[in-house]
Amino acid sequence: MRIKKIILYKVSIPMITSFTTSFGTITSKPTVIVKIETNKGLVGYGEAAALPFPFYKPETTDICMLVLKEYISPLVLNKEFETIEEFMNLLKPIKNHNFSKTGIENALWMVFSLKTNKSLKKLLGGTHDKIAVGESIGIKETIEETLEEVELRKTQGFRRTKIKIKPGWDIKLVKAIRKKFGNIPLMVDANSAYSLKDIKVFKELDNYDLLMIEQPLADDDIIDHSILQRQIKTPICLDESILSVEDARKAIYLKACKIINIKPGRVGGLLESKKIHDLCQKNNIGVWCGGMLETGVGRAFNIVVSSLPNYIYPADMSPVNFFYKDDLVKDSFFVDKEGFVKVPDKPGLGFEIDDRKIKKYTIEKLILR
Repeated sequence: MRIKKIILYKVSIPMITSFTTSFGTITSKPTVIVKIETNKGLVGYGEAAALPFPFYKPETTDICMLVLKEYISPLVLNKEFETIEEFMNLLKPIKNHNFSKTGIENALWMVFSLKTNKSLKKLLGGTHDKIAVGESIGIKETIEETLEEVELRKTQGFRRTKIKIKPGWDIKLVKAIRKKFGNIPLMVDANSAYSLKDIKVFKELDNYDLLMIEQPLADDDIIDHSILQRQIKTPICLDESILSVEDARKAIYLKACKIINIKPGRVGGLLESKKIHDLCQKNNIGVWCGGMLETGVGRAFNIVVSSLPNYIYPADMSPVNFFYKDDLVKDSFFVDKEGFVKVPDKPGLGFEIDDRKIKKYTIEKLILR
């Protein structure tokens, strides 16, 4: 098989509300949609869902466009390969840039799904027919606003609540949620906002029966997380620190966490996600899938990876219309009243691409041959 053409779309869909974390507020999130066409007449779509600023990882939306155009495309266009593993080997000269790699790798998974007439779930080895869904709540202006959103998402059936925290916006918030809602499944996400100097905060959080504390310390750290995990009972979940199966191996060896959040975009695609999943399963480390505010294109792949057997915690899989005024697929997924999303069982993306919407929201387009 050969890729004969790559089309890059930088799209920007208006957001309904802003989304705030410890590293900043997102009021607009452009993303990169990757379309590939093969010599066999098959078409695939993927999404490189980096943020528009380098506060989560160094990669940004514009950097994805640059890397896909200048470095990835020359390595893969019109090159022969038979498997996704062979294709990813073509990208080995490029260090990091996992979001860019994910965009084109995911498009290739869609092509192989169509080629084999098998669903993405079956190709990847998924076992779950539906996945439990949780909701991620950004940092609000007031505790009262947060409580209102927790109430809303609870009534909508979400099976777990995640709240973003930062220094000064942590203990009082968690205490207020526990007081109002009792022992609902609750976790916090710090997005690397703390250090070991904040050990008192984490020991206090131990009193609130949290599912996990996600990425409390530095985004590139494993050692300090190991020190912290030994001092608290609440499971630490690593996110930003895990960029590969090698990172996961080291974190497990050092006992730096008890849970890992596997985002396909962060680790470089479904293939690497599967490797991390398998390693964690072997070592009794539970995993789950976070999100990067993807459109329906990227979320389709997040749903698929969450169908693997060791994804045992609810995923960050809110419907796209929670954040955006529109979507790029016609038949986007929905969360049922029990808080589950059905995993598509048909070949291809699992949802129908809306080319008209892609055209409508495209702010930059590149055609590469």
